[in-house]
Amino acid sequence: MAKKVIVSLEGSDRRSFIKKAGAATLFSAATLNAGFANPFLMQNKVLKVGLVGCGGRGTGAAVQALNADPDTVLHAMADVFEDRLTSSLELLKKEHGLRAEVKKEMQFVGFDAYQKLIDSGVDVVLLAAPPGFRPKHFSAAIDAGKHVFYEKPVAVDAPGIRKVLEAAKKAKEKNLSIVSGLCFRYDLPKQALMAKVLGGEIGEIKSITSVRNGGELWYKERQPDWNDMQYKMRNWYYYNWLSGDFIVEMFVHSTDMISWAMGERMPLSASGVGGRQWRTDKKYGNIYDHFAVEFDYGDGLKGNVTTRQLSGGSSRNSVEIAGTLGNAFYQGDRHEIWGKNTWKYEGETNDMYQSEHDALFKSIRKGSAINDGEMAANSTLMAIISRDVAYSGQTISWEEAMNSNVSLGPENDAYSWDLKYDGPEIAVPGITKMI
Repeated sequence: MAKKVIVSLEGSDRRSFIKKAGAATLFSAATLNAGFANPFLMQNKVLKVGLVGCGGRGTGAAVQALNADPDTVLHAMADVFEDRLTSSLELLKKEHGLRAEVKKEMQFVGFDAYQKLIDSGVDVVLLAAPPGFRPKHFSAAIDAGKHVFYEKPVAVDAPGIRKVLEAAKKAKEKNLSIVSGLCFRYDLPKQALMAKVLGGEIGEIKSITSVRNGGELWYKERQPDWNDMQYKMRNWYYYNWLSGDFIVEMFVHSTDMISWAMGERMPLSASGVGGRQWRTDKKYGNIYDHFAVEFDYGDGLKGNVTTRQLSGGSSRNSVEIAGTLGNAFYQGDRHEIWGKNTWKYEGETNDMYQSEHDALFKSIRKGSAINDGEMAANSTLMAIISRDVAYSGQTISWEEAMNSNVSLGPENDAYSWDLKYDGPEIAVPGITKMI
């Protein structure tokens, strides 16, 4: 079993910090931002946690949140489906006993359940509903002065990204901690690898290649008592207005690695292709099953990404960064550099999912806020622009992507079980407009 290591990545400027610190001081708490006075800072206060979105990832986040700090309790839960909330609660009670004894009046069900939870007296909100709801839920939590853990991706379209950026700015002004589900940022081997890259160990970066190929995921057969919206909500992954398409929902980890390696420098533009070869059945909604995209950073520097999901194919999840002095490489447990400064990570490992929450709750206790807002929004927009260039068949600039007014789904306040919403048609490159 990997040794558990508590990682703290507090401070508002990771890029500057990593470049200055290097590997030797990357994890030194003495170098972290001390922060400002925090109205929530009470060393002996029991922190009340609320979970919005009670699926597998949300349940896992709640387990990790309670593991991170002994003086926490699960105070409230919210989901659109009562059965999902109930099953999640049973698992959490088995894991954490009395600390997860959520009162019936603190179990909220429905599309407005998130707001009822935010208003229930919680201190920390865990946001794990489908990504299409994330901007609204995140903004509401920040407006109410709550610390937030919010899963990736942070939005499914540019209007959502802008809403998240606005809320993240408010969080900074309020000294609220916000930690995103881009967990690679909290993984010790990847931190060490990126410290080497940003410290110049491979020289000037000339290209980045990322590949993520995998198999099919879950699907829930329609039940007799489900109407159309219930069916789509149960299968949210296959509707881009709920998930963003799989390149946004899952490949965002890879675009985040690229952004990290580039010192948070965003591409000037992107172009690419994609389509549906495997997911041809109507049950797969309107998402694609493969993408290939090129990012253009100017001066000849390119980033190339490919991803697909199908049964029977080979699997791979890797990032390779080519520099003038050598290459940096990540795949599975391998974190290496070959070239002038050959190196291989052989240090401690950690549970990066747990470390996210360890860092979040430590920052709350210290009054030293973490703010993953701009980083998470930019990495998500990199995934969104990747989808949009493939959907449209057009080259799209970063500025055009950020300012796009194309919204994939209805306003969150419009949702109800009676809502009739088919969503966008399956995209046809050359015809579909994304800006």
